[in-house]
Amino acid sequence: MARNESTIVALVRDRPGVLNRISSMFRRRNFNIVSLAVGQSETAGMSRMAFVVNGDDATVEQVIKQLRKLIDVADVHPITERAMISRELALIRVNSNATNRGEIQQIVDIYRANIVDVAPDSLIVEVTGDEDTVQSLKDLLSSFGITEMIRTGRVAMVRGMARNHEQRPLPGPM
Repeated sequence: MARNESTIVALVRDRPGVLNRISSMFRRRNFNIVSLAVGQSETAGMSRMAFVVNGDDATVEQVIKQLRKLIDVADVHPITERAMISRELALIRVNSNATNRGEIQQIVDIYRANIVDVAPDSLIVEVTGDEDTVQSLKDLLSSFGITEMIRTGRVAMVRGMARNHEQRPLPGPM
């Protein structure tokens, strides 16, 4: 992971336009989003966003302050590397034939990844792990020829007991 990358997690109202408003705020303030993952949370009607942003502590603090100003954001907090569990998922299509499939399978097994699709000339590998694990497997598979790849970006949670944030109340439907 490159230095000066920070993870910020936000709980937001699950409604149309929220992602656009948040990404527009990043654009207007000239903040760079390294990765963004969004999905349903444990609370009905709410989604959780995990942002990875570039910048020093002052930049991260400013990102958090700006996110807290947005009406659909209920909670925002940074997560330090020491205190987080983070994962990434990737699907990697790699060139394959009868002669190299065994070698690819051995590499995939070492990384506890899975082959999820087999075609006459390619395999699709699914890998889940920290960013270094995903990158390392990608680097090894590149010697066979990667023809397509997609990565989710970082998803993260605080280690140990669940965070008990006081969430600010959200206004009713607009």
